[in-house]
Amino acid sequence: MKILVGYSGKNIGQDLLQLAAQHAKAFQGEVIIATSMVGGDKTTREKVIEAEDNLKEVQDFFKKMQIQCETHLLVRNMTAGEDIVEFAKEQNVDEIIIGVKSRSKVGKLLFGSTAQFVILKAHCPVVSVK
Repeated sequence: MKILVGYSGKNIGQDLLQLAAQHAKAFQGEVIIATSMVGGDKTTREKVIEAEDNLKEVQDFFKKMQIQCETHLLVRNMTAGEDIVEFAKEQNVDEIIIGVKSRSKVGKLLFGSTAQFVILKAHCPVVSVK
């Protein structure tokens, strides 16, 4: 079983990592961690370095738990939702785990919702963690 985690940072995604570890152990799966960044002038070098450092820490977390894990920094000029859905198809994943924020309907309308996009467009089951 391939489990894709849409990961946006160490302070945000700890619950996602714990759930991915539980699922990987239960289903003898492997975990793929993906961080999506738009790229171009919207992504600074410092943000890329920070994301790479975060992904290294995540890889160490899974290595300690003896769970197969690979990490990917996606910089493909897509929104995070589009990037996660497309990457999940490319990697033929069986499950996506993403975080959701509590936002009002108006907030989602104005700013969009990565989680909502992934839930509606993904080719596989999506588990959302608040």
